Amino acid sequence: MKEVTLIATAAMGIESIVAKEVQTLGYETTVENGKVIFNAPINAIPRCNLWLRTADRVKLVVGEFKATTFDELFEATKALPWEQFIPEDGQFPVSGKSHKSTLFSVSDCQAIVKKSIAERLKLKHGLASNLPETGALYKIEVALLKDIATLTIDTSGAGLHRRGYRVGQGDAPVKETLAAALVLLTNWNPNKAFIDPFCGSGTIPIEAALIGQNIAPGFNRNFASEDWSFIKQKYWDDAFTEAEDLANYDQALDIIGSDIDHRMVEIAKANALEAGLSDLIQWKQMQVSDLNIKRDNGYIVSNPPYGVRLSDREQITKLYRELGDVMKNHSSWSVYIITAFEEFEKYYGHKATKKRKLFNGFIKTDYYQFFGKKN
Repeated sequence: MKEVTLIATAAMGIESIVAKEVQTLGYETTVENGKVIFNAPINAIPRCNLWLRTADRVKLVVGEFKATTFDELFEATKALPWEQFIPEDGQFPVSGKSHKSTLFSVSDCQAIVKKSIAERLKLKHGLASNLPETGALYKIEVALLKDIATLTIDTSGAGLHRRGYRVGQGDAPVKETLAAALVLLTNWNPNKAFIDPFCGSGTIPIEAALIGQNIAPGFNRNFASEDWSFIKQKYWDDAFTEAEDLANYDQALDIIGSDIDHRMVEIAKANALEAGLSDLIQWKQMQVSDLNIKRDNGYIVSNPPYGVRLSDREQITKLYRELGDVMKNHSSWSVYIITAFEEFEKYYGHKATKKRKLFNGFIKTDYYQFFGKKN
């Protein structure tokens, strides 16, 4: 087994960012809704889990086939080489989903796939009794779309947004993967100033610092596939060594995170400390109207309150006006704001250069991009 097919799953709207990250690692990609597909050597599994900032998970494709009956699903699943991946003591729970397919009962599909894989593994591993399932975890998914079944194994374990540094959060935190995408969608580089004036628990400034020093986002966490016997330990060792070698810990950064709520500022500080970035980010408690910008050609990237409740509207529009008033005097700065508030431009006082549709969880948002006039 020299090469495998992998899927990097992505939130809607950022598939192209995930694809670019995969391509940067050296793999050619095919982009579909919600996923980026690529063929790669086995050592790509450690590398992709360590380095992909914006993907949700990395899944190993075991097989894909058409199935319109339970018999077809059972036999095609059994024909796949599961023993190449799952040892005789491996745990292999099966989850599923079905969309626009003849086989619409997800629970039945899960049970059939589970039984089929078990029969194949018992046969190939020479076992007469039931499989013990006491070893490493291999989470399998059967996904049916328009009668095409795709069977995958999740290599990541916990979602890739779980970097391991979030010790606290507010009411509506932005996921780490989306925060990284917000930064990567700008032209910011680590020599430029960076401010998040609505920083909350600090996720956007922390992700910016990780990007600025080229620190692999998965460096301080574990992955399900670290326990898989078919992935040599050398591949993991090499991937971690590569990540350490490519990190630029000497890169100076000018990153500020501020929030009106002192409790959130303290949480942000704690998260930055956990991420090992406490000396790289300045945290301030202040109102957006007190924003004091001293450098030219900087970047604001932020996820301000959206004002989903009608009672919040007056406060939210005031915040947007204040931000717009401050930035009128700093035309060299680029401003990137994600919000579900549809009248943002009206209260900010300026029409965006560009807008991009994104989803913050299940909330449909716009990413407003105001490009600065460089001095």
